[in-house]
Amino acid sequence: MVFEQIKYAVADGVATLVFNRPDRLNALTRVMEAEIHDAMDLADRDPEVRVIVLTGAGRAFCAGMDMDELEVLPPGDIRAQRWMRPYDMNRRADYQTRYSYFPAISKPVIAAINGAAAGLGLIMALYSDLRFASDAAVFSTAFSRRGLIAEHGIAWVLPRLVGQGKASDLLFSARKVRAEEAFRIGLVDRLVPAAALDEQVREYARDLIENVSPRSLRVMKRQLWESPFQSLGEAVADANGEMCDSLSSDDFREGVAHFQERRPARFTGR
Repeated sequence: MVFEQIKYAVADGVATLVFNRPDRLNALTRVMEAEIHDAMDLADRDPEVRVIVLTGAGRAFCAGMDMDELEVLPPGDIRAQRWMRPYDMNRRADYQTRYSYFPAISKPVIAAINGAAAGLGLIMALYSDLRFASDAAVFSTAFSRRGLIAEHGIAWVLPRLVGQGKASDLLFSARKVRAEEAFRIGLVDRLVPAAALDEQVREYARDLIENVSPRSLRVMKRQLWESPFQSLGEAVADANGEMCDSLSSDDFREGVAHFQERRPARFTGR
C-alpha cells in the first residue's frame, strides 16, 4: 500500500506510522486521516506486527486539523460514511467511530509524542493505549479557541486520564500544557528526553515483543477498554471467562514452560 502523507514501516515486530507533513506541523488532512485509518487496519491484520507506534515527522506530533481544510469542510463531513470504520459485530460499536477506533485495534498502540499535539492530534494520542512524550512536547485541546466543542469523545476519555476538574480546565481554556505538567497530571505516561524518545519507545516495544504473550495483550487491551461500560460484577465475570480460556491456551503452557525451564519465551499468540 502506497501512502502520500504518512510513512508506514514494519521492522522487528513494530509497525511505525508517521504523520508526514513536517512543513505544516503534521496538520491533519482528509487524505492523512484516511491513510492513518488504513495503516492501522493494515498493522492490525499483519501477523508480523506485535506493537504499533504512532509518531510525527520533524518537530511536531500532529498540530490538529489543517486550517485550510477546515475552511472548506462541509458540516455534514463529520458523519460521512467514508470516514467510518466498517462495523464488526465482534467489537464494541463505541470504538468504531471516526476517531475512536484505536481501542478496537487488537494490538497495543503507543503514541510517541515528539512535539506539538493539539486538537485532533491530541485526540489520537488519547485513544492510544500508552503515551510516551518528549520533554519538548506541548499539548492543547485547541477547540474552544476555534469556536468548536469537545470533539470526537474527548469529553469522555480526557476526564478518565486527568480527572474532571483538570479536563474542564484543559477544554475550557485550551491553554498550552508543557510536557512536565502533562506528565504530572497524567495526560502522558512517560516523560523522556527528546533525543531518547525513539530509543525508549523501541525498548519498551521490544520488551513486549520478546517477553509478553500477544494473546494476553490482546485480551487485556479489550478488558481495559471495555471496563468503563461494565459494573464490577460484569468485569469479574468477563475476567473469569477469559481466565478459563487462557488456561487452555498455548501461550499459557508456554508461559509456564519457559519460566520452569529458565529460557526465553516463545509465545505464538494462541
